Amino acid sequence: GEIRFEDVSFRYQADLPLLESLNFTLHSGQTQAIVGPSGSGKSTLSRLLFRFYDPDEGRILIDDQDIRHATLESLRAVMGLVPQEAVLFNESIGFNIRYGKQDATQEELEHAARRAQIHELISSHPEGYDILVGERGLKLSGGEKQRVAIARMVLKGAPILVFDEATSSLDSRSEKAIQAAIEDVSRGNTTLIIAHRLSTITHADQILVLDRGRVAEQGNHASLIEQDGLYAQMWEMQQAHEAGEKETGAQ
Repeated sequence: GEIRFEDVSFRYQADLPLLESLNFTLHSGQTQAIVGPSGSGKSTLSRLLFRFYDPDEGRILIDDQDIRHATLESLRAVMGLVPQEAVLFNESIGFNIRYGKQDATQEELEHAARRAQIHELISSHPEGYDILVGERGLKLSGGEKQRVAIARMVLKGAPILVFDEATSSLDSRSEKAIQAAIEDVSRGNTTLIIAHRLSTITHADQILVLDRGRVAEQGNHASLIEQDGLYAQMWEMQQAHEAGEKETGAQ
């Protein structure tokens, strides 16, 4: 489950570089967060990792194997993804979770739901796992949809987990609940968290700060705050913004 980016450069347009000579290693079993201002190239990393695109220069390796030499099927089999907007089908909630492993037993299904902290909610409904979620999950809240996506990932059992802005569209209360689920399912897995809200990644073993497609800073939360650089500035701004929101809500 070790992931390594070696001198990776990528651009969507020839005259518009997005990532420039990016180098970092995510060690097996560790959690690494990728943060940075809008347009810094954060989400492009997951698209490259899943091979929706290939780097213009450099290479990406999983366990020392260049991912361009692997089939898409085998590559994506070892990775689970929770995106910003979970893709749900107009079927039962059980069907949507079981999409991660279609031959899963009911016991496995419920175990995954418990890890994602949604089993109790499902069990409290008369229809249980047969409850329909509606078109694109219309009958579920944003937090509930993300829990379904996390349960699906758990059921898949992939050793590499990718959370791409998985909490950015949620309110603060839902975000905290989803964050607890993410921390739980990440234990023992190689985990990449691409995030905008820094409060969701303070637990990460390593934080990579991107700026204009390059690594500006890296370290854990405490060491980056001590550096008093870009990360510390972003943290201060977000903390002030959250304090303002709480004050407005209290009034």
